[in-house]
Amino acid sequence: MNGAETAAKFPNMNHFYNLKVRIRTLRGTHSVSPIILTIITIAYIFCAANATFWSIGSEIFAGHTLSFAGFVMAVFFLTLAFFAAFGFPWTVKPFLIVMIILSAVTSYYMDALGVIIDRDMIQNVMVTTVTESKYLLTVGFVSHVALFGLLPALVILFAKIKRSSVLRTFAMPVLTVLLGISFAAGLLMADFKSYSSILRERKDYMSSFQPGAPVVGAVRYAKMMARSANVTVEALGVDAVKGPSYGSDRKPVLTIVVAGETARSQNFSLNGYGVETNPMLAKLPVISFSDVNSCGTATATSLPCMFSDLNRDNYSFQKGISHESVLDVLDHAGLHVEWWDNNTGDKGIAGRIPTRALTHTQSAEFCDAGECMDGIFMQALKDYAGSITQDTVLVLHQIGSHGPTYYLRYPEEFEKFQPACRTAEFKNCTPEEIVNAYDNTIAYTDEVLAQTIGFLEAQEQLSTALIYISDHGESLGEGGLYLHGSPYFMAPDYQIKVPMILWMSQAFKDQFGIDIGCMSAKADTVMSHDNLFHSLLGMLDIQTDVRNPDLDLFASCRNLQKVAQN
Repeated sequence: MNGAETAAKFPNMNHFYNLKVRIRTLRGTHSVSPIILTIITIAYIFCAANATFWSIGSEIFAGHTLSFAGFVMAVFFLTLAFFAAFGFPWTVKPFLIVMIILSAVTSYYMDALGVIIDRDMIQNVMVTTVTESKYLLTVGFVSHVALFGLLPALVILFAKIKRSSVLRTFAMPVLTVLLGISFAAGLLMADFKSYSSILRERKDYMSSFQPGAPVVGAVRYAKMMARSANVTVEALGVDAVKGPSYGSDRKPVLTIVVAGETARSQNFSLNGYGVETNPMLAKLPVISFSDVNSCGTATATSLPCMFSDLNRDNYSFQKGISHESVLDVLDHAGLHVEWWDNNTGDKGIAGRIPTRALTHTQSAEFCDAGECMDGIFMQALKDYAGSITQDTVLVLHQIGSHGPTYYLRYPEEFEKFQPACRTAEFKNCTPEEIVNAYDNTIAYTDEVLAQTIGFLEAQEQLSTALIYISDHGESLGEGGLYLHGSPYFMAPDYQIKVPMILWMSQAFKDQFGIDIGCMSAKADTVMSHDNLFHSLLGMLDIQTDVRNPDLDLFASCRNLQKVAQN
């Protein structure tokens, strides 16, 4: 029984049959060629997914409308040349659907948070956890992607592709690629001096273009991973030995290195911030180094970089994973080294030393939904202290101030600064509420560090010290930027300036002959993550050829005569 016979037998089905016929007729009379569909899709993406691109362009080309139009058309034709390479009937729909959804996703983070999706950001995404990333899937994000990505993707899905001859099917995409490149080149050459200067000086401009920026970033990420697929780890500092500070009649040494997360120096009252975010540390004999620069603006880069002997200018992902870290050098020297993690992992730094994950600890007080607050470290430290019989270095990797859900990083009773933003949707919070929530995380870090120092101070059977340094900072809406991960060339100081704090017990200072006055005098000296590798070795008197005295903060502050007397 065909459709007409069915409709005649069941009158109530007649309406649905007629609708089906109309849809088929509509699709049959409104077919579109792959290239025309591609052009329409690009035009849509330019209009719906590039608000930041248009905004920056309007600023750059202010008063030069024709130059602006010429540049935009050049970008349009370059995009067309790329898209047209997939402009065959059997590839055009899947490709355009992917591009339109990708543009909707990345434009949300670009336009709402100022987050650029480049290679480093893609690397961050690839190493993040479900628990961490779920807070970025907000109602605003989902509705944006549904409206600007999924809905137009459905239109593309149901569009009927016009049939053409075999010659035309293969010739049109090739011809479009060639014409797109030619037109783009012609438009750019019309004012090449100005355009090249803009691209050189304003790298943030094309970094805001969707889907160009994420596509280029994905290609660069794939190339980076391919190059590093079969690297072997090069041993480092195998000559390392303990120096003269390690006499026979002494206490075991316990040094805690706290790797902070997303803490920016500007919001530490120890560094002059007008809000009292460090009331507990202010009561302790700590040194706060106020001018420290991070190696990167995201954990995936900064964390391995700051434990590496490679400085920021020389560091790369491939070099990082092919070199041992300062933790390995300490291990070579005979110290017991462990990594305790309350974040998303060690990023390969601790691959050769014992590790311990605290993120899934059963604790009603500190843990919920696969995440723990940093107070979880204290109970673990108390349980561990009694077993220490050898010189030990513990690295505590914090969750710290990781956003956008700052309010989850501290217990409710620590919400000192109010009103605080208690959602991942920053658009629903005032700037004051966002800053208050972030300041609460810093105040809680202050409490955790003060408790850790109190714990170390009570270990009279040990010689103890603590050094705290954050991996990178955070933007809280300044200049329209939120969170972190901006390309280093354009990252504001809020994402680069990080806190670094030093505390040493009297027994530690005496054993290693460290002049606290000398170290205090360096509090305002310009420093960076480059100093950490060499300073840890110098602080712990590890003798090795890989230590650079020029980057060792302790090199000029150690009294060797006092060490000899001890």
